Parts: sequence; C-alpha cells; structure tokens
Amino acid sequence: MSLTEKQSRFLRGKAHPLKPVIHIGQAGLTPAVSAETARALHDHELIKVKVYGAERAQRDAWVGELCTATGSELVQRIGHVATLYKPREPMPKIVLPD
Repeated sequence: MSLTEKQSRFLRGKAHPLKPVIHIGQAGLTPAVSAETARALHDHELIKVKVYGAERAQRDAWVGELCTATGSELVQRIGHVATLYKPREPMPKIVLPD
C-alpha cells in the first residue's frame, strides 16, 4: 500500500491532535514494542510513535523496521515522533480520500 499526497495530507491532519501511544526507549525496538504497536494500529489505525535517545540514523532504522514488522505506512516523521497508519482489514474506521 502506498499513500498518495492527498491521503498523506488527510492523515497528517487527523494525526495532528494525537499524542504518542508507543514509546521506544534505550532498549530499542524489541518484539514487545512491535507487538504492542501492531495491537495499537489494529485498535486505532493511526498512531504516533516517539523514539527516545538515539541518533537520527538509528531512529530512522527503528521506524523503518517497525513499519515493516507491522505492515504499516509511515505518514510522516518529525524529529523524534513518527506517525504510522494501517487500515483495519474488514472495516476501516478512517476512510481515505481517493
């Protein structure tokens, strides 16, 4: 799944008031963090993830691995906060514009 620019803008607007629900700390990306992220994406479809205490390259790597592990799309990443989106399979709550 690849998001168009219009869909990305729509999701960024929806994500603006959200607070991060997943926090990646010094231990890095663990299987428990991946599992919790998958659960949060199933429940909310659109979440923010905050990455603490790492260099930019390491943060980018962790966010990329997290997207791959959960099958989600990266909507945006600003500093230490990334926004992820994964539609719920049977009936998505967030309907994207075409």
